[in-house]
Amino acid sequence: MNNSVSQELLKFLQKSPTAFHAVQQMKSELLAVDFTELKENQRWNIEFGKHYFVTRNDSSLIAFTIPENGINKMHILTSHSDSPTFKIKENPEIEVEKHYVKLNVEKYGGMLCAPWFDRPLSVAGRVIIKDKTNGQFTSKLVNIDRDLVMIPNLAIHMNREINSGYNYNAQKDLLPLYGCGSPKGTFMEQIAEAAGVEKDEILGHDLFLYNRQEGSIWGASEEFISSGRLDDLQCAFASLQGFLSGEKKECMAVHCVLDNEEVGSGTKQGAASTFLFDTLIRVHEALGYDGEDYRVHLADSFMISADNAHAVHPNYTEKADPTNRPYLNEGIVLKFNANQKYCTDAVSAAMFRDLCKRADVPVQTFTNRSDMAGGSTLGNISNTQVALNTVDIGLPQLAMHSPYETAGVKDTEYLVRAAKEFFC
Repeated sequence: MNNSVSQELLKFLQKSPTAFHAVQQMKSELLAVDFTELKENQRWNIEFGKHYFVTRNDSSLIAFTIPENGINKMHILTSHSDSPTFKIKENPEIEVEKHYVKLNVEKYGGMLCAPWFDRPLSVAGRVIIKDKTNGQFTSKLVNIDRDLVMIPNLAIHMNREINSGYNYNAQKDLLPLYGCGSPKGTFMEQIAEAAGVEKDEILGHDLFLYNRQEGSIWGASEEFISSGRLDDLQCAFASLQGFLSGEKKECMAVHCVLDNEEVGSGTKQGAASTFLFDTLIRVHEALGYDGEDYRVHLADSFMISADNAHAVHPNYTEKADPTNRPYLNEGIVLKFNANQKYCTDAVSAAMFRDLCKRADVPVQTFTNRSDMAGGSTLGNISNTQVALNTVDIGLPQLAMHSPYETAGVKDTEYLVRAAKEFFC
């Protein structure tokens, strides 16, 4: 089995412990092929036949290309950069009986808690400093690239019921052990050192725990891939690769990665924000189009919302819908929901199936069991700001929202191929 695409995905994931790092990796790839970075606080000078990108909050990114002959429609592929994890609180150090120091954290997103125990973790994110030369606030990425903390389990001798189910208390059970003896007061010093600044220069921080276990390709025929943050960086990676390899001649091609999907998207950089709308409007205005032109182009446009999907679990087959049963390595998953938690309808499903047929990519379908509530994703939220035909899709995976998720090696390549055809 050719797993070269999966090997590249693993490299991307290894360099992307947080949404900030993932966006930085994408920026680097775009700059390497002569994309021009635009700033939201500056006027945009955009030309036909050129390609650009813009970021917001260092954690969301929109890249786009302008056809030589002008815009007649837009093809937009959205994904998200964040994953469930633990966020480091302000004043995080907690001393325990003058012998231990643990870190005060809170849950970010809906996570599987149990897999976070007894595995090496570290801390990554960003810090904000004030530039001494120009007085501007500057973001610096941080990654303490070593095993730093761990959340140790309580021994079964002291909790005999642990294997019968346990309700984890986020403030008591899930705090990571940082040091032994007298390390109190050193955590922010380590962060400052990793950022290359002095401790007292740090005016703010967004820091998160991440799983240190490297990704792996495994299975009888090396058909599985496991890593942290597959949801949703697997889709973000595939979208970018298809975007870069597509010809991008027939439409305005848009690669869009938004933040905070795991906590509802209601931020200035999330799917419910104006980021995508602002970008599309500014592009049209910079090229001399008016609001009527934008709405005409939007009516003929298409958006793919790509966020990973639940595969049938080999140990819990009864949890899947009776007739819509996605499996690993069997293709991209079309996601349906009668209550529009997924925004796929007959029109957008037909458009996507036709796209995959042209790309020679298999398609599967997912719906929740009718007696089981599911989640939602970017598509229906984005549509409140930018209303157009939209389909919700994903790549099938197991253990969604675990710090170590599993997917199929073929499926990443399927989405790359579909994205390349989409960005024709």
